Amino acid sequence: MNIVFLAHPLFLAQQSMPRFAMMLTDGMSKRGHKVDMWSPKARFFKLHASPVLQKWLGYIDQYIIFPLEIKRNSKRCSPDTLFVFTDQALGPWVPLLANRPHAIHCHDFMALRSALGEIPENPTSWTGRLYQQLIRRGFSKGKHFISVSKKTREDLHRYLFTDPLSSEVVYNGFHQPFFYHDQTVAKGLFGKRIDLDLTAGYILHVGGNPWYKNRAGVIDIYTVWRAQGDSKLPLIMIGEAPTKELLMKQTQSKFSKDIHWLNDIEDEFVRLAYSGADVFLFPSLGEGFGWPIAEAMASGCPVITTGEAPMTEVAGDAAFLIPRRPNSPSEVDAWAGDAAATINRILSLSSTARKAIVDAGINNAKRFDTQNALNQIEKIYLKITNS
Repeated sequence: MNIVFLAHPLFLAQQSMPRFAMMLTDGMSKRGHKVDMWSPKARFFKLHASPVLQKWLGYIDQYIIFPLEIKRNSKRCSPDTLFVFTDQALGPWVPLLANRPHAIHCHDFMALRSALGEIPENPTSWTGRLYQQLIRRGFSKGKHFISVSKKTREDLHRYLFTDPLSSEVVYNGFHQPFFYHDQTVAKGLFGKRIDLDLTAGYILHVGGNPWYKNRAGVIDIYTVWRAQGDSKLPLIMIGEAPTKELLMKQTQSKFSKDIHWLNDIEDEFVRLAYSGADVFLFPSLGEGFGWPIAEAMASGCPVITTGEAPMTEVAGDAAFLIPRRPNSPSEVDAWAGDAAATINRILSLSSTARKAIVDAGINNAKRFDTQNALNQIEKIYLKITNS
């Protein structure tokens, strides 16, 4: 096959989407297909240092300059070339290639759901609503879709204006290897890397700052859990540097000194962090997939996550499930208290019971094998080009 992958610009400094695009590119290249990747270059974006202006200048690069390049370059591609949009959020480009063989990978519709008023926790500005309308109108011109979860496909079909020719679900494969380390050894190595004594253990969260990751809820749970008992295990928060709002949330906690933020940690030590943790907290309000759940399980760490799809799809029967964080502030403490009780339940497990949970998580995570995911995707690509 001749495949052209269309991806988000690197100047947006995203993490997961570039990794996903590279997984597809490398995977299909190693399978003998001729591949290329197209993405907008930072032309107008780099003309100003202001983040606000860069955002709008970046839109010129993405939605005025780059479409011209797509039109020009696509004319040089053979008729059997498959154009793959690595994210449905690239929808504004879809109409340019809707009549050529194509596939659209769908990850999550949190932004669109927010713009449509479906998620009260995340009200959207009028410009944001217009932007999501543009994206929706664009990807709705597509005919072939691949979703990362059943939940994502369900949302996709609600938002399409017409039925697609094909719509498949392929669970993600790991972008890097995750595997079990001895917990004591992992704690020691990770603790040495971040200069903390983690011998007694720690609670772990891994995630970014998007509102739906619910990092504020992680702090709520930790604060209530610490207040209810005598345990002094620290909370390690790995991911993006905290926002001002999150730092304020931390200062409001009586146990703020035991909450540690880590960013720019090497992948090797993130894997050790998973393996060394006593509990992994992931009370997400919504996801397209939920990578950290699978990563923690593959690393041998018990997981607490939200009992809603797609978190439940990824977790299978191997996680401890809690309700979604309520939107009403008056109900948050009770919610955090229930989650805190789940932490205590895990910490009180016998070594035999904990091993059973760890083994179940490792076995569950085997479903997310990269080569298996790429095999399924390749079959779908071939089906589209052959039709």
